[in-house]
Amino acid sequence: MLRHLPTLRIPGQLYLWFAVLIFGAANSVTRKLTEIGTQSFVDGRNPISFCNVLFVGNLCALAVLIIIYRRQLTKTQLQQFSKNQWLNLTIVAILASAVAPGLIFQALALTKVNNVVLVGRLEPPLTLALSIWLLRERVNSWEIIGALVSFIGVTLTIALPSTSQGMASANNYFNFGNGEILAAIAAVALATSTIIGKAKLSKIPLGIYSVFRTTLGTVIFFFIALIVYGHNHFMDVLSPFLWKWMLIYGPVIVVVGQSFWLAGLRASSVSKASLVGSFTPIASVIAAYLILSEVPTLAQYIGGIVILLGVVISYIGSQQKQSFDIKTEKVNSTDKLRQIESEVGFKGM
Repeated sequence: MLRHLPTLRIPGQLYLWFAVLIFGAANSVTRKLTEIGTQSFVDGRNPISFCNVLFVGNLCALAVLIIIYRRQLTKTQLQQFSKNQWLNLTIVAILASAVAPGLIFQALALTKVNNVVLVGRLEPPLTLALSIWLLRERVNSWEIIGALVSFIGVTLTIALPSTSQGMASANNYFNFGNGEILAAIAAVALATSTIIGKAKLSKIPLGIYSVFRTTLGTVIFFFIALIVYGHNHFMDVLSPFLWKWMLIYGPVIVVVGQSFWLAGLRASSVSKASLVGSFTPIASVIAAYLILSEVPTLAQYIGGIVILLGVVISYIGSQQKQSFDIKTEKVNSTDKLRQIESEVGFKGM
């Protein structure tokens, strides 16, 4: 009799939406945790520093990826790639999983979460521009217009004053600081890694690409932090106080978020995953308000609306360019994964 009961199947898009909500909250949760850490210094150090959160979060993400892609991680598979492919994969890992996350977390320490999120939207138009220039990729006018509109939105976020009263003085324009600069450099690093991946790593299996990138990126980040901040920087990485809070960040933001994300990608088309992923900045702004009480400024409102318009225009363009087969194509390659990740932005690890 039980055999005739209907089987409950969760749509792939629902997994993606859950993941986007979690990833959108990642930056705000990180900032909140570091603020909690400032109330419990250990010998003058914050046990929940940005570096500790990123390092432990990456280890959690790595554990998830190894479990999911363990069948691809065989000696036979690894021996198939040339030295040139391993070199390019190493460069991508350093840029995408060490340099960019480190810059983003440092930016979070210097400026508002909303600024980091919106400035980070430089990545998609930069990726498109580099694809046209270096890879001679063919795009339609809708995609170009969408990228330009998004770029204008980011510029407005940086250029406009935070209040309407501030518009009266020219000194209030283009008052961006080190945090915004670091977020912009991170976007350039991510766009560059995407282009290298498109040109050189299209045949690398998705599992090997993800695991190697996370592993090497975590190791490189660890040593860069030691060089920049000193040999005592990770002294509190095993602190019980840190891990008490990382039991929230690690399992929820990283493990659950990454698991939902991968489950959604497997069950959704590239087109649907890109569309859902493009809503991550909106989720981030809402999370910043709910978690940090960070009310968007006038510049962020205007820039965010323009960026969202650019995303919509770009999506219309991509839909016009794609055939029905591509619209329904599953996310089963590193190229498709990178395409979608550029829409999502930083996922907290």
